[in-house]
Amino acid sequence: MKEKIKLQESDLYKPIQSHFIREGYEVYGEVKDCDIAVVKDDELIIIELKLNLSVELLIQATKRQRLSDHVYIAVPKPAKYNPRSKRWRDICQLVRRLELGLILVSFSGNRKNMEIIFEPAPFNRQKSMSQNKRKRQEILKEIDGRSADFNIGGSNQTQIMTAYRENCIQIAYYLERAGELSPKALKEMGTGKKTSSILTKNYYGWFCRVQRGIYVLSEKGKEEMKEYHDLLEYYNKN
Repeated sequence: MKEKIKLQESDLYKPIQSHFIREGYEVYGEVKDCDIAVVKDDELIIIELKLNLSVELLIQATKRQRLSDHVYIAVPKPAKYNPRSKRWRDICQLVRRLELGLILVSFSGNRKNMEIIFEPAPFNRQKSMSQNKRKRQEILKEIDGRSADFNIGGSNQTQIMTAYRENCIQIAYYLERAGELSPKALKEMGTGKKTSSILTKNYYGWFCRVQRGIYVLSEKGKEEMKEYHDLLEYYNKN
């Protein structure tokens, strides 16, 4: 079996050099700590090479932005390259946010090809925020729906207290105290406009309809309410 040749950073140089020469530039390797310096008239392009897209590479490239507005990072094209994957889109977002260009170099047998994925360009933060306005509103809406902070930031594999879950617990709390209540009565106690929907969908299995428009807390609900001692204490005090 033919042994796979390990790539070196220097293997990225030739296809990049050939591309920019075809575009009418002069190309120089290893100039004052820059992996590649490309010039045409007064234009200076700097390209930093690495075998992996790492924090070290991003730091190195952003330092080169002190010397030029046109800085690229160049890495080998990933074996499982999928430009539509969430991870790849997140990586590209970060590189764009740093106002860097991105070059991918592919290797197939003796053939080496390079592709400019995107050019260095100023990052438009206002445009980015405008495009993500809906997500911003969802965050603010979620915060508005919570009565207090019952989560620990950075927690993994733990149950998150969402505004929806908290609303369900609030309804369960009042049902446990009163025994039987209608959606209208619950709303008057402050459970909000989603009360009827929560009772009807009964996502957690906490509620039972005993007659038309009247609900009680199920046995499952009574048992699971014991897990939310802090939140129940909060409702008890308020």
